[in-house]
Order: sequence, then structure tokens, then C-alpha cells
Amino acid sequence: MSDLYERALELDAADPLAGHRATFALDEETVYLDGNSLGALPAHVPARMADVIGREWGQLRIRSWDESGWWTAPERIGDRIAPLAGAAAGQIVVGDSTSVNVFKAVVAATRLAGEGRDEILVDASTFPTDGYIAESAARMTGHRIVALDPADIPAAANERTALALVNHVDYRTGRLHDLPGTTAALHAAGALAVWDLCHSVGALPVGLDEHGVDLAVGCTYKYLNGGPGSPAFLYVAERHQDRFDSPLPGWTSHADPFGMDSGYRPAGGAVRGRVGTPDILSMLALEAALDVWDGVTVDAVRAKSLALTDLFLECVRAYVPEGRVTPITPERHAERGSQVGLACADAAAVMPELIRRGVVGDLRPGLLRFGFTPLYVGFADTERAARVLADVLAETPAS
Repeated sequence: MSDLYERALELDAADPLAGHRATFALDEETVYLDGNSLGALPAHVPARMADVIGREWGQLRIRSWDESGWWTAPERIGDRIAPLAGAAAGQIVVGDSTSVNVFKAVVAATRLAGEGRDEILVDASTFPTDGYIAESAARMTGHRIVALDPADIPAAANERTALALVNHVDYRTGRLHDLPGTTAALHAAGALAVWDLCHSVGALPVGLDEHGVDLAVGCTYKYLNGGPGSPAFLYVAERHQDRFDSPLPGWTSHADPFGMDSGYRPAGGAVRGRVGTPDILSMLALEAALDVWDGVTVDAVRAKSLALTDLFLECVRAYVPEGRVTPITPERHAERGSQVGLACADAAAVMPELIRRGVVGDLRPGLLRFGFTPLYVGFADTERAARVLADVLAETPAS
């Protein structure tokens, strides 16, 4: 075996997070590098869901809204996510999809920004839905969209800027954008910072409170392992909560939801981010999945993430035939999330063969994408993935 394989074994032996792999439903034959799209199943979640379905729904039925804590789940689970995003309790509510929460955040930010600010700055490389939602919100609120490279947003912010909507980590390249610096520049211009944390929460420190972020959204089915379609979350900084004016004022965010008033009066705190009846089954699966974070620090996860991606990039350079792939993920740790993107002209043929051989990543046009989830991906997994990739490329005619 190669020196890189031996080093990978040594790193696994010294890894303080290695034991957490056993808390997930994974097989030894597969290297799962797609946790940046769908996290693996925590092994205890099925038993918890059997209890939710069989006892809480099957036996207690309607009583579970009170007796099983269903009604307060959005805020309770939000408080469990809060430390992973660097937020104090009472600022995150769970519910709805990422897209719905982006809409709430963008429209609410235009209202917080006030009159005379008619521009919404948008990350030009954003995940498509964020762009679609921002465009629609701009049409509805009379704002105009200015699409920019995220690095150019700080200098572009001015007296007309209401807010900027930025992805913390680029979903294709894995580039980590400058949340502290961009947020500070927006505030200096009198604008608000709205961050999409889908590819960062659970993978690296975010520091929402520390860096003064105004609003943020994130999904829970990637690095938080909440399951397919698990509900997203919305962060509203405490200083904005009394003025947070949601464009979707549903009955569960009413100050007296069971009063059935015809007029809307918003509840206090993060509850204002709620809309309709919570999706309890998915929400409670997420709550159970968050147990895997007990005793784990985000700093430890970040340290291992960087070590994994360092090793993978080194193995790719050592093993892969020259010219077949080009890393588009930054080398600098300060600019790297927890995934590696490799530009590859033959990506559409290569990824299915990788999956057939037990290395599961995912595919974007012309791009092989590999996500490294430190709670269950090891160093030997990482070395194996690069070695199999090299084998597949060697056997795949270059286009």
C-alpha cells in the first residue's frame, strides 16, 4: 500500500471523532461522500420515529400537541441548532423549506431596511432557488436585484442597498465566503446581511451572534442529518425580532393562535418566523438526529474537515492521471468549506461508475462533487475515494 494509505490509517487511529461513525447506519463497503446533499441516517432515529408514530400519534393522537411537546417543537429544536450556528437561544425557529425561509428573510429585510433603499445585492453564484426567490421578492417589494461575485459585495454596498443575500459556502466550488467581513461592510453602509447556511451549518463555525448577522436560513438534511426534506430553519437576531415583519403571517405565529382572531397580531421572539402547522414527523426525526452532536464541538468537526479535504486533494494530485480533473475548491483553509469540487469533462460518465464501485459523491454539470462529513467519514475512506477515482479515470477514455 502507498505511504498515503499508511498515513490515512495513522490519522484514523488518532482521530477523536472516529467513534461517532458507529452512531450512523452505514456499511463498510461504501464511502459516503454525499453528506453535503443528504446526511446519513443516525442509527437511533428509526426507533424514535416508531415511538412517535405508534405511541404519540397512534395512541395519544391529538393529545400529543401538548403531552408530547409537538406544539413547541419548532422553537425547541431551533434552540438545539443554535449552538451549531453560533447563536444564543430564542433566535432560531425550525419549519418550512429553505426556499420559504429565504423568502421570509429577504422580504422582512427589505421592511427592516426602510425607505430609500431599493437594491438587493445577490450572490451571483448562488444556488438557483435563492436567486429565483430574491427576484420574486424584489418584484413584489419594488426593489431591483444586483448580482455580484460575493467578494465584490462589501465594496458595492451603499446608501441604496437594503440587504445582501449571500451563500456562506458555494454549493459547487466549496468556497467559504467572508461572513464577518461582508456583514461588517453591509452594516457600515446601513444595510442588512442575510446568509444562506445550507452548506456550512454543522460543518464549520458560523458565529451568527458574534459577527452580528441580521437574518439567516439553513437546511437540516445535509450536515445536520435530519433526513430527506427535513424542515429548514430561520434565524432572526434578537435585536430585530420586535420589528420582524414576516410576509407569511400564519396562524401559528399569532400572539394568540387559538383565539382565532380575524386580525393578525405577531407573537414575540423567534415564534414570529412560524407560519402554519409544523410538519411533526420530519421535525421530530430531525430532533432525534441532533443527538449525534451531544459532546461534539463544531471546532473539532472543522479541524477534521480541513484535514480530510487536505488529504483528499493530496491524494488526487498523487493518484489521478494528469489533466483529467481540476480542483476548483480553494487550497486556503480560510476559503474552504467541507467539500471538494473537481472540474471533469467526463463527470457524467465517471460519477455513476464511482458509485457502482462504492464511492458515492454527486454530480453537477462538468463537476464531481465530494462532501466530507467528519462525524462519519474517515481518513482511509478519503484515501480510498481518491484511489478509486484514479482507477475509474484511467479506464474512462478522455473526451
